[in-house]
Amino acid sequence: MSDVENLHAMIVFARVVETLSFTDAAKALGLSKSSVSKEIAALEIRLGTRLLLRTTRKIQVTEVGMTWYHYCARILSEVKSAELFIRQYHEEPTGSLRVVAPVTFGCQCIVPVLNQFVANNLHVSVDLDLTDRPVNLVEDNVDIAIVIRRDAPAEANAKPLMDISWGLYAAPEYLQRFAPILGPDDLPRHDFILFRGPAHTLSLPFKKDKQKRNIEVRSRFRANNSTALVNSAIAQTGIAYLPDYIAQAAVKAGSLQRVLPEWEMELYRSYILYRHEGVISPRVRLFMEALQKALRVESAQV
Repeated sequence: MSDVENLHAMIVFARVVETLSFTDAAKALGLSKSSVSKEIAALEIRLGTRLLLRTTRKIQVTEVGMTWYHYCARILSEVKSAELFIRQYHEEPTGSLRVVAPVTFGCQCIVPVLNQFVANNLHVSVDLDLTDRPVNLVEDNVDIAIVIRRDAPAEANAKPLMDISWGLYAAPEYLQRFAPILGPDDLPRHDFILFRGPAHTLSLPFKKDKQKRNIEVRSRFRANNSTALVNSAIAQTGIAYLPDYIAQAAVKAGSLQRVLPEWEMELYRSYILYRHEGVISPRVRLFMEALQKALRVESAQV
């Protein structure tokens, strides 16, 4: 018994059970009534059992036939899902795209991609929530959430975006006022600009080849906003500990420079979390593809 032959027969049989009519099943499948009848008869012979009881007035499903129908129905459901996937894959994206992203990363890295996506897809509207609070895709009714973590998310519905490395940055004028910083041990004598936390001190991790160091530094200026930290560093308040992408524009402008660039520091990665309820809608799929493409390029340039 051929698997392909049996698969076709299962689909035909499922339609007959659902309509209890050879005529209606034939119309739904685009076959002749005689073809459906022959398919069922051949199927019963191959299986060695009666699936349907046929009279001139009605069709009844046997107990074996009803049990076997449930297996057939699953096959038919998968066929429908496959057809829906291909149809939606080629459809023009429409509807509202609901996105949540961290405030700073969202402003600098996600918004430019969203702007281009909206310009390229006239029938899509975007609802963006910039927040640093934890997000639940289902409870918050969100299509896509951007998260930043050290370790990969446990969720299966996650796609990686760009790596986010951290470094030390200071204004050239600030660095000229002091002796050269030759290694991590020279850092404790400097003032630091840090993201707001529960303590005024922070242990900074350094790695180079097989060397690993943790240097405790103290901050005189702390804030929960990256723009404030960058501006404070440009104003020569001290050395700022920042994600590299945040400092990139100031470095290009010559307002900041990397301190100890030969040493690696913390590394995080951004991820897309998306709702997966069977088939991914065109607007969600296309935006995820655009985001991955754009941030891969940006990550390579940092």
